[in-house]
Amino acid sequence: MKSVDFLKAIGGAAAVVFALNVYAQASDAAPAAPAATSSKAANRALVKQVRKALARAKGLEPTRIYTKAVDGVVTLTGSVPEQGQIDIATQAAQGVQGVTSVSNKLTVRANN
Repeated sequence: MKSVDFLKAIGGAAAVVFALNVYAQASDAAPAAPAATSSKAANRALVKQVRKALARAKGLEPTRIYTKAVDGVVTLTGSVPEQGQIDIATQAAQGVQGVTSVSNKLTVRANN
C-alpha cells in the first residue's frame, strides 16, 4: 500500500512540473504575434504598390485584376480584354521592389 501512495505522490509531482513547463512555453510564444501583424502589413503594402504599378502600365486595363501578396509572392487573378495584357501585367508586377515571384492566373474575357 505504501508503494501505491509513493507512486501517487511522484505522479502528482510530475503533473505539477509538466503544468509549469507548459505555462512557461505559452508565455514564450506571445512575442510571435507582432511578427504576424507586421507580415500582414507588409503584404498589404506590397499589394498597394503592385496595384499602382498595374494602373501606371501602358496598354493595360487593370479594372478586373485582383492582387494578393504573401511574403513577396504576388498572385494576379481576374481577367483582361486581350492576351497581350497578361504579359504586361506580369512585367509590371515583377518590376515592383519586394516582389520575389509572380503567379499569373489572369484570363482573357470574352467581349461583351
